[in-house]
Amino acid sequence: MGLLDQFEGILQNELAQRGGIQGVLGQAFQGAGGYDGILAKLKQAGLGDQVASWLGPNSNLPVTAAQIEAALGDQHLQQLAASMGIPLNQVASVLAQHLPAAVDQASPNGVIVPPAGQA
Repeated sequence: MGLLDQFEGILQNELAQRGGIQGVLGQAFQGAGGYDGILAKLKQAGLGDQVASWLGPNSNLPVTAAQIEAALGDQHLQQLAASMGIPLNQVASVLAQHLPAAVDQASPNGVIVPPAGQA
């Protein structure tokens, strides 16, 4: 079993325990102001079009790991990696892959709805 397979196994276990990617990210983002705090940082970094697409009814625009790294910075990425239980060098890639759909799911009417128990 390779390192990537081990990482996938860890991520799948975390997802199952925390209610899917939306639950994992919601918990991880609590220290950064929740989804709203993370999205504000992304907008400040010039990713407003991507964020708007995730909140709106149209297709989700992609975001890259490099854009996530630049927008959030090392300190936030370290906190997120620790909270999500994944290696620091993987957190931006995981966010780039899953954040657009998670925000889309968390905002059925264009506004973030906190997960149950986090309101």
